[in-house]
Amino acid sequence: QVQLVESGGGLVQAGGSLRLSCAASGRTLNIYAMGWFRQAPGKEREFVASIRGYSSNTAYADSVKGRFTISRDNAKNTVSLQMNSLKAEDTAVYLCAAAVSRVGVNDRLYDYWGQGTQVTVSS
Repeated sequence: QVQLVESGGGLVQAGGSLRLSCAASGRTLNIYAMGWFRQAPGKEREFVASIRGYSSNTAYADSVKGRFTISRDNAKNTVSLQMNSLKAEDTAVYLCAAAVSRVGVNDRLYDYWGQGTQVTVSS
């Protein structure tokens, strides 16, 4: 089992920045890739970014490219999401996820999930 705990959410004005962190514990050696998803009220959960294991290959949703950066510290078993130039439409609960075998934009590829952290961007 892998446990994921997110932190760093909050309220920020449009144009501001936030940094989310996700700490993994348990069988972390099984993790192949990690990702961030978000879910706004009344909307489906959507892919934000992902990062593969030790290769650090990354992928981003078009809506966040150039504004968000995902990074991973394998020594500390953490993954971070630096969010800059935030917009009101970025408001959502952000969830950290871990995959043991494949990575992609489909949330069904991910095996473990955190509880989420709220990000609210005021316009």
